[in-house]
Amino acid sequence: MFWNACKTVCGRTVAALSAATAVELTHGIYRAKADADRLRRQNFVEELYQAVAVYPLTLEVARLAGRIHGEQMGRGVRIDFPDLIIGATALYLGFDVATLNVKHFRLIPGLKIVTL
Repeated sequence: MFWNACKTVCGRTVAALSAATAVELTHGIYRAKADADRLRRQNFVEELYQAVAVYPLTLEVARLAGRIHGEQMGRGVRIDFPDLIIGATALYLGFDVATLNVKHFRLIPGLKIVTL
């Protein structure tokens, strides 16, 4: 899942990625069946990493993700781990999540979602 987190700073939209998204993008590179596709994907991802910040999974984000996961599991709501980390990172940093995967991210309370 591509996480294009965004927030407005000084009238400009700022985009960033979660480290969990970096895992997913790298995974996609190595799933390519043809060398040309792998190289194209790798070039795209490397350019993306140069263009936007990639935020790490910090202890603070991990604690927030653990709280969200525990509370939601207590309600019988299951959130996929990568989406949980992406959403917790966005919440912690005050970003919205721009995604095609609204179904999964809407399970995270308080997360603002921008539908692509």
